[in-house]
Amino acid sequence: MNSVNIAIALQKPLLLKGEPGTGKTMLAQSIADALGLKLIIWNIKSTTKAQEGLYVYDTVQRLYDSQFGEGDVSDIKQYIKLGKLGEAFVSDEQVVLLIDEIDKADLEFPNDLLWELDQMSFYIPETKETITAKHRPIVIITSNAEKELPDAFLRRCIFHYIAFPAPEEMEKIVRVHHPNIEKKLLEQAMETFYMLRSIPNIQKKPSTSELIDWLQALVVGGIKPSKIKQDLPFLGVLLKKNEDLDLVLNEVYNKTRNKNANSTYIGSSINRFRV
Repeated sequence: MNSVNIAIALQKPLLLKGEPGTGKTMLAQSIADALGLKLIIWNIKSTTKAQEGLYVYDTVQRLYDSQFGEGDVSDIKQYIKLGKLGEAFVSDEQVVLLIDEIDKADLEFPNDLLWELDQMSFYIPETKETITAKHRPIVIITSNAEKELPDAFLRRCIFHYIAFPAPEEMEKIVRVHHPNIEKKLLEQAMETFYMLRSIPNIQKKPSTSELIDWLQALVVGGIKPSKIKQDLPFLGVLLKKNEDLDLVLNEVYNKTRNKNANSTYIGSSINRFRV
């Protein structure tokens, strides 16, 4: 809460880091809800360029209209479409802008946004127009720490790390999604979940969303609490890499369990899921 308040007071972007599933994206939604503001989400991909957040000039549509359309193609402004950052700038009311998973883009992406985030404006050379923010948006930036961000970019941000929930906090989160779950089942599942996360060399540790899905699978599958740690049912809900599956089975069963044993268990239980 202090980090959010300071970022808003200093009018600087709030950079959130943490494991997937720790609630970075949901924090942006919570800020928007608490302040009664619209949330604009810019989802970043590996191919995303900074320019796309400002505006896009649709040259293909203009060429098509010049050949087959009836309108005046000399008005370039009609072919300029604002990106998410542009939308936040021209909004008549202040908004919360979420730049989600910025570390997915190339290394130059954050640097390409430095001027726009500092000055809250950008220039469109095609129309010789400068877009200036009517109201400075509250900027929330998330990162899963897949890549290091440039120092120049970090200097302009307020930083906050969201730690992975402790068991007590996790139980509260789970209860929101599964309010009627059996206490013993939850205790055994949570104990097993944190045990798996503690195994060294796991490439992709199971996160909150996987735990919530796993609990649902355990309930629907009719798994008894006493069988959870013993048989690790539906392990593919928690672990998504072959290497992690092999590592866990070897670690938990001291290399004595057949790799197909878990699959056999799933096969024997699958009829419980039939409608």
